[in-house]
Amino acid sequence: MLFDQLPQFLLSGLTSGSIYALVAVGFCIIYNATGIVNFAQGEFVMLGAMIMIGLTQDMGISLPLSFGTSIVAAMLLGVFLERVPLGLARSRHVLILVLITVGFSIAARGAASLIWGKTARALPAFSTEGPLLLAGAVISRQALWILVVTMICVALLHLFFQRTVVGQAIRAVADNRHGAVLVGIPVAQMVMVSFALSAGLGATAGILIAPITGMHYSAGVMLGLKGFAAAILGGYGHVWGAVAGGLLLGVLESLAAGFISSAYKDALAFLILLCVLWIRPSGLFGQAKTRRV
Repeated sequence: MLFDQLPQFLLSGLTSGSIYALVAVGFCIIYNATGIVNFAQGEFVMLGAMIMIGLTQDMGISLPLSFGTSIVAAMLLGVFLERVPLGLARSRHVLILVLITVGFSIAARGAASLIWGKTARALPAFSTEGPLLLAGAVISRQALWILVVTMICVALLHLFFQRTVVGQAIRAVADNRHGAVLVGIPVAQMVMVSFALSAGLGATAGILIAPITGMHYSAGVMLGLKGFAAAILGGYGHVWGAVAGGLLLGVLESLAAGFISSAYKDALAFLILLCVLWIRPSGLFGQAKTRRV
């Protein structure tokens, strides 16, 4: 009976949903800071994983050191995107800036194919022990790593935005950019930090999922689109809505694959995206904007 496998479907959905949630939060952070959609977000997922694969397998660097180095490298690439292609753009029109992120995404995929090749590569699992039995479902150690690290990232994000001066400054910029300038907040630096933070979250997601699914130069496209769909589902710009949207999207995908067919798994994300845009454009947790006439 398929319903006997429901715990397995739910656990698998939460695992993939955790990855979507990290990617979706990255989208929301950039949108809140700049008002643009960063379509290069998926490439930071790919780059984080590929850099770590190169460090561990090609250079023989230890797993913990490679983990930190890969995230820092992705964050520096995020800063590069904000400072050079976006920062030096002569037009500040939102559409132009979005297209620049698309161009960066294409360039990143091309560079990755030249550096690491076009064949898929995988990281070794973080733990070598066998799977665990949890609530009637089998969960691999790597899936447990994904769930735990995602919870840690969400908790640290909450503390960062609520308890640190930089986090509160980023929230102020997101809430009222002109007001932040008037009270002396360095908006340009906060935007730079937002890009670094977003890229770091994307790289973390890629590193976590690479031991399960592997990674190749174009894998970031689909992961980025699903993260974008999760952000829309939760309410674009709503960080915690993005977390909920990612988890919900992962569970719905897993249930659709289990009860209907795995052939429709990838299509479900975009079907949900269309339905949300038709029925509730503000997302599940976003607030609809009103306009006075």
